[in-house]
Amino acid sequence: QVQLVESGGGLVQAGGSLRLSCAASGGTFSRDIMGWFRQAPGKEREFVGAISRSGITYYSDSAKGRFTISRDNAKNTVYLQMIGLKPEDTAVYYCAAGPAAGSSRRLYDHWGQGTQVTVSS
Repeated sequence: QVQLVESGGGLVQAGGSLRLSCAASGGTFSRDIMGWFRQAPGKEREFVGAISRSGITYYSDSAKGRFTISRDNAKNTVYLQMIGLKPEDTAVYYCAAGPAAGSSRRLYDHWGQGTQVTVSS
């Protein structure tokens, strides 16, 4: 059973930075696509970005230029580095694992519980 545990969320001022981590266990991490999604109150869960097994990254338009996804296959961990945070980035951030890269939630089989990111203005 694959388990994903996010950490690193918190409260940050606008313009600040955070690095989220997602630790995976119980599966084939090095073979999975790892994605990051976020869900703001009252909104749909939306794609932030993803990283392939070999490190190829994909980003949403809102994440490009400010967010960077990386992975350490030896540590079974994926990271989301966020800079230049804005109040509209406030959301619960989720990591997910699946066999294929893409922005659709249906591509991902396993999800973490999420970590709250709050950006104050």
